Amino acid sequence: MSEPRALGPAAMIRLVAAREINARIRDKNFLISSAVILVLLIGSLGLQVVLDSGDEPTRVGVVGDVAQLGPALEAQGEALQVDVRVVELADEGAARAAIEDEGVDGVLVAAGHEPELLVQQSAGRSLPAVVQGAVAQLSISEQLSAAGVTGLDVPEVPVRALDPDAEQDQQRVIVAIIGVGVLYGLLVLFGQFVAQGVVEEKSSRVVELLLATMKPWQLLAGKIVGLGVLGLSQIVVICAVGVAGALVFDLVDIPGELIGTAVSVVLWFVLGYAFYAAVFAVAASLVSRQEDLTAVVMPTTLVLVVAFVVGIQASADPDGSLAVVTSYVPGLSPLVMPVRQAAGDVAAWEIALAVAVMLVAIASIVRIGGRIYAGALLRTGGRTKIREALKTERV
Repeated sequence: MSEPRALGPAAMIRLVAAREINARIRDKNFLISSAVILVLLIGSLGLQVVLDSGDEPTRVGVVGDVAQLGPALEAQGEALQVDVRVVELADEGAARAAIEDEGVDGVLVAAGHEPELLVQQSAGRSLPAVVQGAVAQLSISEQLSAAGVTGLDVPEVPVRALDPDAEQDQQRVIVAIIGVGVLYGLLVLFGQFVAQGVVEEKSSRVVELLLATMKPWQLLAGKIVGLGVLGLSQIVVICAVGVAGALVFDLVDIPGELIGTAVSVVLWFVLGYAFYAAVFAVAASLVSRQEDLTAVVMPTTLVLVVAFVVGIQASADPDGSLAVVTSYVPGLSPLVMPVRQAAGDVAAWEIALAVAVMLVAIASIVRIGGRIYAGALLRTGGRTKIREALKTERV
């Protein structure tokens, strides 16, 4: 009877990856964190809808010649970018009742005496400006007509925006910042998953059984691939929900740019995860207890925090020296470059260079980190030094 054929490296990696995926989708912490992220995202979209719908029009009551005052008030409101709705009222008594019932914000009384603006407590800023402008416009027109001046040719002043794309740029930046925030959270979350899995296997001695059938690099690759597929699926779902919600609620004017920014964030997640997952796994292999895990992963977590802070800063100054330089630094670029792409004009060669540098860094950390991982994985009893792990790996 022939012996069973040993599985190849690719099959081993797939087995480990499937094991990691099955373990995490049953993990309550993972399920809760995923649900919290989606709830926060949907909640933020709903809040934005509420805020956008909260700009109610300014309702101005009119007692008097509404045929003249109404159009003048609306025209003045349009000039001041105030949405004015005119309400015709019979007399001052009806005006007072409408104000007390909060049916109108104020009432212009211009019947039989000098115009007067009635309000409940305070008129604010926009309402007096609208009313004063409308009354002044009508008064000037009447005085000119009385003096025999008619048919004035008043030129309309056109508006020319120096930066017509400013609002669209702002939307892209907001989407990029939200995306980078999600990316940062997922990198920390899945980096911790990788690290915790390594320590759990070391402390329970499961790793000894696993390494009896596969090589250390296969175990490392399987962990990174498995959790990477899970993380990629999660960020794709989050981006899809965010983009769909923004389009359904009509929160953006540029769906193409929105989708492009979301795709950019997803692609940078792939590079960032490959880098940080390897670093977290290597760091975790140096210890054997969960109590020691925080200390060894803290430097990597701090780098992620710095990258996130610099990424947010890049939204205000995408062409500044700090943003430009850090967008090429491995480990920082996944959180800085997407914001630079959204907030400024980044040339294609800059993106290509940042990606190339990141790929070289990933290859280097996987190669060197794989040796450390292999040398430290079977060492228990305390924290292993990197030099000791490298020496053990060579033996």
